[in-house]
Amino acid sequence: MKANSRSRAIFLLIIVSSLAAAGAFAQVTVTKPVKLSIIDVAGNLALSKPAFESFKAAHPELVSDIEYIQLTAPELPSKIKAQQMAGNVDTTLVLTGYDAMASGMDMDIYEQLMPKYASAFQKTIDSYVPGAKAAYDLFKGYGITMVWCPGGPMFTYNPDKVPNPPKTAADLLAWAKANPGKFMYARPANSGPGRAFLQGLPYILGDKDPKDPTTWDKTWAYLKELDKYIDYYPTGTGITFKELGQGTRWILASHLGWDMQQRILATIPASYQAFFLGNTTWVNDSQFMAVPKGLDKDRLAVTIELMKWMMTPAQQAVTFDNGYFYPGPAIKGVTLDMAPPASQAAVRGAMRPAYDQAVATLPFTTQLDPAALVKALDMWDDLVGSKVKK
Repeated sequence: MKANSRSRAIFLLIIVSSLAAAGAFAQVTVTKPVKLSIIDVAGNLALSKPAFESFKAAHPELVSDIEYIQLTAPELPSKIKAQQMAGNVDTTLVLTGYDAMASGMDMDIYEQLMPKYASAFQKTIDSYVPGAKAAYDLFKGYGITMVWCPGGPMFTYNPDKVPNPPKTAADLLAWAKANPGKFMYARPANSGPGRAFLQGLPYILGDKDPKDPTTWDKTWAYLKELDKYIDYYPTGTGITFKELGQGTRWILASHLGWDMQQRILATIPASYQAFFLGNTTWVNDSQFMAVPKGLDKDRLAVTIELMKWMMTPAQQAVTFDNGYFYPGPAIKGVTLDMAPPASQAAVRGAMRPAYDQAVATLPFTTQLDPAALVKALDMWDDLVGSKVKK
């Protein structure tokens, strides 16, 4: 090779390496830009949509459009399964919590991403904060943990109506009996706070094995008694906060991120407070990206590249959002001062010292493994859920 040619080759290599390091282009090629279809059953788009849109803007050679669809978690597995049975998989990416992650694995609708795509995701997995890594491990490589939150159970309440909030599970039950219809939680199969409440009670009440719902004698008895004083169970968390803000309810089963975001968005007044019951263990919450089986080569390649993009520090910082999944980022080293200025101001204004103290001092655990979670949700539906409004 001549000196000039060698110099040009070295120069081009430096430019290509620099662009790749900066994430300036995707290292995939497609026959033509593809349309992506993302189904969100976790409310994740509230914090992640700007990052998805930034990928589309940065890579017009890969993405022609992104379609966003929102469903409930119970609706998702059968929808994807129907696409797969018809040989026409439209959905390219699923954004889900533990609920449809577990039920989707139960119905075998997701690609096992790891270790097959270790070159795309191993660096992310090695960078996870402990809670995000524990959540990832539960699903054996079928989902990539996208965001993480300490979770619940905690309880958001109207201090004007509840000047002395309950301190124990017995107190809460007595309060609900004295104030029928004023306590609410959403159906656990479609609510992060509902799942945190359900999975947190075995620790609070001292059941034999908090990881095995078939042994929750105290929890199921408690929930059946509490059911007497609950009007109905909404199919989504947002409804519970709307009714709290309207004054219909006075106490909700809540979640750190939901509590913060709903005050930031003024769904409930900024003055509303939260409490924790004695013997609380945080049941951590996470949301995942999962890929349906059956995608063609081009859409699968672009989807994997999109997922890589979402796990970069710059895009993870976007997930601080309005506190919906506080803190949000699943990887180490992403701090609030990296978030957009509006997010920084909103989150700092909504955080309370008592929350920081609870995060620092209360024990943590993961949610149930997929099979046990499906069992727990089914048992709740059978034993408690007759008042769910469809």
